[in-house]
Amino acid sequence: MNPLSAAVAAIERVVLGKPAQIRLCVACLLARGHLLIEDVPGVGKTTLAHTLARVLGLEWRRLQFTSDLLPADVIGVSVFDRATQQFQFRPGPIFTQLLLADEINRASPKAQSALLEAMEERQVSVDGTTHALPEPFFVVATQNPREQLGAFGLPESQLDRFLMRVSLGYPDQESERRLLVAGDLRETLAATPPVLDAAALLAAQRAARAIYVSATLLDYAQALVAQSRTLWRLGLSPRAAQGLVRAAQGWALLAGERAVLPEHLQAVLPAVAGHRLERRSGSDEADGARLATELLNSVPVPV
Repeated sequence: MNPLSAAVAAIERVVLGKPAQIRLCVACLLARGHLLIEDVPGVGKTTLAHTLARVLGLEWRRLQFTSDLLPADVIGVSVFDRATQQFQFRPGPIFTQLLLADEINRASPKAQSALLEAMEERQVSVDGTTHALPEPFFVVATQNPREQLGAFGLPESQLDRFLMRVSLGYPDQESERRLLVAGDLRETLAATPPVLDAAALLAAQRAARAIYVSATLLDYAQALVAQSRTLWRLGLSPRAAQGLVRAAQGWALLAGERAVLPEHLQAVLPAVAGHRLERRSGSDEADGARLATELLNSVPVPV
């Protein structure tokens, strides 16, 4: 079993009955994208994020987003050192390889904005000085549906920086029975060894980037992006178009293919596009997924 398959299998032993969502998450990180996991409380969002961090073998930190969180609590702060008579920068929790931003939409928009530069440019600026973030750097965020009490909706600029949004949903009957029999999965997680490390993940990302993308496949991707802008007021951005192709390359690598096929693009498009399309009746996951399905059905598949 190759390391990527072993990593997926290790995650599936902790997060039960969600193979498609797990593959999407891994494909997202292979594409150097940030991941947003959205669902109701109690379905395993944080467990999935913990498992990803552990199996990937990355340095990681968890930051609980709350209504009183400040940008300095995320990025860090400059403190005056009396011994040197100078300000010294004390890095915040964002200086890690994988940041678990738990319940990101519980924080105010001001605190959420602390992630914007980091997610796009993989650096932060404090007091006129730029500080590079570790490599690799990922944000894996969880959030509850916006209609729940105490949640702030993420603005479009923040949402567009997440390559994918996935939803776990309730488990099927067989998986829920396995969950009831297994008991606390934190023990399983604690006993799960890292399968990859930073160097192996970076190598896998380079391998994903090298997956061949034909001109015909690029035409298909562009047609989907152009159609999204025709159908709805807010379509897919150029950043989303690039991410769609990279995510399809990650999916193809997981599938053991040497070239991206249309079905790879179709597999990742709902997770890439669902949170970016302008929704007509709210911002729930089901509506975003429906619009993504409409988009796929409206563009001919190349032969």
